[in-house]
Amino acid sequence: MTAEVSLTVLFTILVLLIVASACFSGSETAMMAVNRYRLRHQAKEGSRSARMTEKLLKHPDKLLGTILIGNTFANIIASSLATIIALRLWGEVGLIIAPVLLTLVILIFGEAAPKTIAAIKANRIAPIISWPLYGLLIILYPIVLLVNSVSNLLLKLLRIKKPTSTTDHFTSDELRTVVAEASGRIPSRHKRMLLRILDLKEMTVNDIMVPRNEICGIDISEDWDDILEQLRHAQHTRLPVYSEAIENIIGIIHVRDVVNFLSDDIMNDEAACKAMLREHANEVYFVPEETPLTTQLLNFQNKKVRIGMVVDEYGDIQGLATLEDILEEIVGEFTTDMAATIPDVHPQEDGTFLVDGGANIRELNRSMHWDLPTDGPKTLSGLIIETLEFMPTTEVGLKINGYPMEVIAMKAQKIKTVKLFPR
Repeated sequence: MTAEVSLTVLFTILVLLIVASACFSGSETAMMAVNRYRLRHQAKEGSRSARMTEKLLKHPDKLLGTILIGNTFANIIASSLATIIALRLWGEVGLIIAPVLLTLVILIFGEAAPKTIAAIKANRIAPIISWPLYGLLIILYPIVLLVNSVSNLLLKLLRIKKPTSTTDHFTSDELRTVVAEASGRIPSRHKRMLLRILDLKEMTVNDIMVPRNEICGIDISEDWDDILEQLRHAQHTRLPVYSEAIENIIGIIHVRDVVNFLSDDIMNDEAACKAMLREHANEVYFVPEETPLTTQLLNFQNKKVRIGMVVDEYGDIQGLATLEDILEEIVGEFTTDMAATIPDVHPQEDGTFLVDGGANIRELNRSMHWDLPTDGPKTLSGLIIETLEFMPTTEVGLKINGYPMEVIAMKAQKIKTVKLFPR
């Protein structure tokens, strides 16, 4: 009877030790697999368990030391008890049976199963087990300190440096992957905006500017009637004012400000009208063409301006950039009118498109959902010439990035019209 009671007690203790081993194994996996960013958010929201988990994770060497000491202790005691039980049950043969059975039991119930569960439920388990782990760390601190000291000495001998920070830092590409794979959690429109924000640092003002030959401005040397007609039908709220050529730029006017004085008595005095136009022109803000869009967005904000003239390294005006152009790179076009957003594209009945050679490639990709390469020339004409490596003089067909296209019209050594066949 005494032996049976003793075996019962030993079996009970053995089961408890296996459970303890399972808890330690699961704790290790849960603490290492927990989402640090969600944990940080919960801590900021006031969760004490999340704060405790963060506190433990700041010193992973001490945390792992505590878990490994507890797990090792539980497994060694379990092995000893299993040997005693096997000797009582099967005699000396039990010395062979016990290690095999205990290995299988610990492998399944003490390692594989609890670690799998902990990996799946890491965000729920980690905050719960952080408190008992912290208490155990305090109790075992002298042993943990000794173990860590020996481990650190071994790392020094092997010339392995410990990381100075345990905080995870995403690279831009990694963050882009996280956002792209966050299906269902982030609306598709918001996801596209986040990805475009990440792409801004790869783009420069040169990528989004309006080329100088497409700048819509007011030539103050023209007749006042022509200028007045242009002001009345202006499609933009801000226009550059120049004399004869864009290089002789005077300033930027706001059409609303000009309209306020158009009804005055000076309307019949052309010289006075032009003088008033000069007076209302704001100082020109110049932007280097290689400025990253992330930097230029902040520059527009700091300078309290919305439009700038893009210049190259020699100071020559290359185009015009606006705050709206940068914002459209993030949120997309502000209008759904296809004729307004892509005037350079003319859909045909057969499903093809006639595209102006000077069309901006990024605008084509964004508006038409195409995938033409953007790491080289900025216009479709430049892309075709770069691909052909010669200036076409007659109709010629080619394929770029899977898109068949045909040059169908040339004008003054420029590609005027391209027929594009969507793939």
